[in-house]
Amino acid sequence: MIHKLSELSEKARHKPKQKIAVAAAEDELVLKSLKSAAKDGIVIPVLIGDKTNIERIAQSIDFDVSGIEIVHNHKGAAVSAQMAVSTIKNGNAEILMKGLISTSDLLKAVLDKENGLRKGDILSHVSFFESPHYRKLLCVTDVAMNIAPDLNTKVHIINNAVEACHKIGITLPKVAVAAAVETVNPKMEATVHAAELKKMQWHGCIVDGPFAIDIAVDKEAAAHKGIESEVAGDCDILLMPDIEAGNVFYKALNFLGGAVSAAVIMGAAVPIVLTSRSDSEISKLYSIALAAAMD
Repeated sequence: MIHKLSELSEKARHKPKQKIAVAAAEDELVLKSLKSAAKDGIVIPVLIGDKTNIERIAQSIDFDVSGIEIVHNHKGAAVSAQMAVSTIKNGNAEILMKGLISTSDLLKAVLDKENGLRKGDILSHVSFFESPHYRKLLCVTDVAMNIAPDLNTKVHIINNAVEACHKIGITLPKVAVAAAVETVNPKMEATVHAAELKKMQWHGCIVDGPFAIDIAVDKEAAAHKGIESEVAGDCDILLMPDIEAGNVFYKALNFLGGAVSAAVIMGAAVPIVLTSRSDSEISKLYSIALAAAMD
């Protein structure tokens, strides 16, 4: 069982080094995280974009890219994304990373029916938090991709998160379906979805809910409310009701809760590192490590 995000870096270092194809790599924050990841022996970068700009930015941050493959493209970020996807499809890289490109342009290349990296119908954002207030890593999903997921979409989101957990060694993750209350209320869709998800047959995980956040992560709170469940107070995965609740929770943990996070997009043929500009440098590094640590 992994308890700290630093263990992801250690796990990645003990695997054969994977190549990470970076679409539109001419971005200072992205290159800084790659500098750290390359120095730590986590990944081998393949930088795709305007070579002159990449080398200029790298020099400004003291990142020696003389031994790193740079695939020149002067036709814009969307073409860089297509080239990065092709690099992976051709077997020359195992991880995709977003550089100075809009998420929509990157995902357009990923989801291209003929030349993309489609695996399933649903891509979802999977984040792992190391919190000073929780005894193990906490996976939170989905906070960045699916705006108002219906029941079927939530099934895919859970499966993507479970797959991510399995890939880093969490063998039987406990999934808490988050809501505002623990009882089913027809006026609160999250509780209705939770009841339906709980009844489904799952493999490789345990699903229960609806649970308010305190019940999901605190055994004393669950006991005080008389809730008996394998998941209550000990969850590994928190399924958020929608993107608004998820995004607020994600940023509150990072900026007010003292947590550190790592995140990837799951559901494609390879993990996708897609970080926010507001993410800390260590969070970006851990996100690369998360993708590289996956078996």
